[in-house]
Amino acid sequence: MSGLSERATDLGYAAGWRLSRFVPASAFSLGADIAARRGGAGVQQLRRNLARVVPQADDTELDDLTRRSLRSYARYWHEAFRLPSMDLKKVADNVWQTISGVENLDAALAEGNGAVLALAHTGNWDIAGVWLNSHSGRFTTVVERLKPESLYRRFVAYRESLGFEIVPLTGSSAAFRLLLQRLRENKVVCLLSDRDLTPGGLEVSFFGEQTKMAPGPARLAATTGAALIPVGCWYTEDGWQIRLHPRIRVTHRTEVPAATQALADVFAGDIAAHPTDWHMLQKFWLSDFAESEHARLEEAEGA
Repeated sequence: MSGLSERATDLGYAAGWRLSRFVPASAFSLGADIAARRGGAGVQQLRRNLARVVPQADDTELDDLTRRSLRSYARYWHEAFRLPSMDLKKVADNVWQTISGVENLDAALAEGNGAVLALAHTGNWDIAGVWLNSHSGRFTTVVERLKPESLYRRFVAYRESLGFEIVPLTGSSAAFRLLLQRLRENKVVCLLSDRDLTPGGLEVSFFGEQTKMAPGPARLAATTGAALIPVGCWYTEDGWQIRLHPRIRVTHRTEVPAATQALADVFAGDIAAHPTDWHMLQKFWLSDFAESEHARLEEAEGA
């Protein structure tokens, strides 16, 4: 991304946080419908991803699923831009009406070893964080170091305004050590865990194909004795649904691959039940990357 493009992106997000409280949700839905009709690269990839999740869908149903998924994604951004100006206590109170599995988190914290909450890119995970902050106190999460730096700082400031402790994802051991410290203090760590294409990612089977997911959640649990709890988030017509699943047992580092596969299986169950709330517009399965690399090599050979 060029410097000019990065600056434009930063200004776009800045405008979103300043102006979105004056823009109705219907405008974001309209933008999603326009994006669906244009069918850009991200939209096409979303459609391919949904085809794996709902393999029985024909072309017409896939078109509808894609449009609805883009509307869900637009709803996420509308809420994200408005959340700092919303009554966070009221938001948390609304979540209490539909959340399930809170006893799994309470039992983990009663043991005194903390909890690792692992989430997919579904629904509105920031809303889940607002609820968690009201229930268990300040928690810690890791965020990608975006470019430009000014955009990264905006996202940090946004999530810190919601009461989250933010750790930058830098690839160093410092972040991992801080997460270990928080768990040993019997705190909660939240990690988006459904996509990790770094060299350290673990291969898992997901909807019958191979992809990579982050080993960090299971490693943290194995190292500290913390409970590894998968979390599902999706939308209702006028609110949010959150499910805290039973913990995945992982007591030794040798169990990390199996625990990560178990986490993938829980994510797959929630995504299959609510496919349009999975906001995955990027390449996800390894076969998609392999096809792209094959096409690149063929193009280079023909040049």
